Amino acid sequence: MVFLYFCPTVSIKYATMPTNLFAAPPDSTDTKMIENLDEKAVSTAELIKQGRFHELFDQFLTFSIDLLGKLLIVFVLFFIGKWIIRKINKFLNNIFSKRSMDSALKGFLLNLTNVMLFIGLFILIINIVGSQTVSLAAIIGSAGLAIGLAVKDNLSNFAGGVMLLFNKPFKGGDYIQAQNTEGTVKTVGILYTTLTTIDNKTVYIPNGPLSTGVIINYTTQENRRIDLPIGVDYGSDVELVKKILLDAASQHPKILHDPAPFARMSKMNDSSIDFVLRVWVKSSDYWEVNFDLTEDIYKQLNANGLNIPFPQMTVHFADKNQMKLE
Repeated sequence: MVFLYFCPTVSIKYATMPTNLFAAPPDSTDTKMIENLDEKAVSTAELIKQGRFHELFDQFLTFSIDLLGKLLIVFVLFFIGKWIIRKINKFLNNIFSKRSMDSALKGFLLNLTNVMLFIGLFILIINIVGSQTVSLAAIIGSAGLAIGLAVKDNLSNFAGGVMLLFNKPFKGGDYIQAQNTEGTVKTVGILYTTLTTIDNKTVYIPNGPLSTGVIINYTTQENRRIDLPIGVDYGSDVELVKKILLDAASQHPKILHDPAPFARMSKMNDSSIDFVLRVWVKSSDYWEVNFDLTEDIYKQLNANGLNIPFPQMTVHFADKNQMKLE
């Protein structure tokens, strides 16, 4: 607006230029707005031509006071609206918590509500303050195309978040593996799903790729099977190895008896004969039992004189008398 007061020639051209080349023809309000700008620009030119700078200064002062007043109203409305939005979010959070809603769904709904409330607050402020330069429809129309092009990937992530909540491949607290990452699900946000890894790192996975990729949920089933491979030297007593494996399984209190533990020789490798021990445990006990069995079996193998081999290669040299040098 200040530019219109001090550059009358350019301002008239600017005022008559359409605000959005792709928008609908201006309505009566827009036409009246342009006519007012033309009148102000001509009036400004006349004041400068006649040297009536004190009146020009009065106009500028009036405009500045009006602008500052509107800015003050904007700030007041924004902070009041922000306070109300915070209260609404707190109220909704309490309601969701009382209903024992899934934490992933609760986080998504709270984030979505927060975004929608701020968009509503923005539109409300524009309507209350009013705009003398561009209509609200022009603002939304012009910004919509630019924002849509800029955030198309985020729109895909938003759609992915909606699909995750409807399909429910996991819920808050589940331990999953997806997108080359595994961890415990904390929240499903509008754009990202948050995981916490075993070593307490926070990982944010975009909802778009997550919803279309492979997801392994380790918490869905109540029980999980541990497959523990063990290799020993060639010539070892097969029955003794199987007995050591089954004894270690039977002595652990958190290993389930149904299905029963299973131990068999599985493969003959280059440097070892391999066995596998399979036991079933509660999903929550998986890692504890896995580590306990590995340690116990290693101790029992050593106690019984059974070696765990390392890869090796045997090289045989021919008799020197049979080697001929050319």
